[in-house]
Amino acid sequence: MTFGYIRVSKITQNLSLQENAIIVYSCDRIFYEKESAVKFRAEWEKLNSQLRDGDTIVIWKIDRLGRTAWEMIKLMEDLGNRNIRFVSITEGIDTATPMGKVWFQLNSILAQNERAVLIERTKAGLKAAKERGKTGGRPKGLTPDNEVKMKAVKKMYAANVSISEIRKALKISSNATIYKYINYK
Repeated sequence: MTFGYIRVSKITQNLSLQENAIIVYSCDRIFYEKESAVKFRAEWEKLNSQLRDGDTIVIWKIDRLGRTAWEMIKLMEDLGNRNIRFVSITEGIDTATPMGKVWFQLNSILAQNERAVLIERTKAGLKAAKERGKTGGRPKGLTPDNEVKMKAVKKMYAANVSISEIRKALKISSNATIYKYINYK
């Protein structure tokens, strides 16, 4: 069987470009995934579990499968041991040929380097922003609504009202939030 694998890192990204390229290969089944390569990928795991001797995997670009050269080389070795052909359309890789195997390894190294450069640029941008007085992430402190709740929690707790009664009265869903408010300075 021929399996296609299409992956984007973010839910807002479009799969069409990859899908258009893979359709040419007349895949028996295509797996679609919207998940970062550094996270658990359920669809990839499903595809991998269905692979049998003589099957083919077709992807649009090699970095759709992983980010580190070690990870990719390990994957290629596993696929080779299972007699599974691997095709990457963009890089022109086909592991059915000796040259395709070499290109796979070289492109794995390049994909890892691309990821490292991206991380380096992101860190440099964050550092530059910090030097200009900008900070990222969620603002510190409580929202005005949560500040009102926090004060009410503290008053009720000081009056020996139980945690479950405080939760019910203020419609707070977790004990952790109550304790966060109690200990808030």
